[in-house]
Amino acid sequence: MEFMAEIQTAAFWAGLLSIIVVNIVLSGDNAVVIALAARSLPKHQQGKAIAWGAGAAVALRIVLTIVAVEALKYPFLKLIGAVLLFWIAVKLLIPEDGDENIESSDNLIQAIKTILIADLVMSLDNVIGVAAAAKGSMLLLILGLAISIPLVIFGATILLKMMDRFPIIITIGAGLLGWVSGEMLVTDPFVVGWIADNLPWLEIHLPFGMEINWAQILGAAFVITAGKWFALRAHEGEEKTG
Repeated sequence: MEFMAEIQTAAFWAGLLSIIVVNIVLSGDNAVVIALAARSLPKHQQGKAIAWGAGAAVALRIVLTIVAVEALKYPFLKLIGAVLLFWIAVKLLIPEDGDENIESSDNLIQAIKTILIADLVMSLDNVIGVAAAAKGSMLLLILGLAISIPLVIFGATILLKMMDRFPIIITIGAGLLGWVSGEMLVTDPFVVGWIADNLPWLEIHLPFGMEINWAQILGAAFVITAGKWFALRAHEGEEKTG
């Protein structure tokens, strides 16, 4: 009954959409790593490398995300996570070099190891972002990852082309991360009581029982503004060196 009650709320569906978007946006680089690591394999082994390597990485990422969801219940960890997530979100909007340094392999086992290690190294942002978007709900976490991970693995090429063609997708994803970061800042166990007593005006009540707060709005605005500013500075620096 608790399961049915949860999925009937607008907050549940908003949270599910957030997890899917966050996971897809933050997994773009991971999808590139999977493709690059397997590119030198014979055609008949490329599918196996992607399936086994991605499957192992996904299993470990799910475990790490569940651990992160539980860890965020302790004081100060949400504050630290929020700061990290703000930086991750801003970096999404700053142009970066490609992944040519990822080595491919002509050995199936070695390719799987490369995919697994590279994915784990690059998954910190994903784990923090998805754990924060889940808001402590294991049902949201499991459903969100179950829907979005296959999209990332099997639709990697399409997703990357869409992000290149429609950069607004990246901007929306970065803004969503800023939104989540703002919420993390004001819901850490260390500060949540003080904020409820002293800053009740942060809460905004919407129709259908939904609630947001100004910290979320300001977090999204900060990320987009800062990210665009850093991207502009990087572009100007390239023009000067060019």
